[in-house]
Amino acid sequence: MSPQKIIQTVKSITAREIFKQIPEVKMKLWGGEFWTKGYYVNTVALYGSENAVREYIKSQGRTQEYEQLYQSQPTLFDH
Repeated sequence: MSPQKIIQTVKSITAREIFKQIPEVKMKLWGGEFWTKGYYVNTVALYGSENAVREYIKSQGRTQEYEQLYQSQPTLFDH
């Protein structure tokens, strides 16, 4: 299975399950979309870079635009 197909499947299943369990979420999201269109794929192997993947994940949500959007979104789950 290609990485694109795996990601597409995971996004589809998780969004469908969240919308089924918490239907009001869909109405609170911009355009009713749970996931963004993009994704990141990299491999970690003997010669791959685990640090590249780690840094990419750490950097997610660190932009000013993201912070503004994040703070205006409803909370889906209690922490």
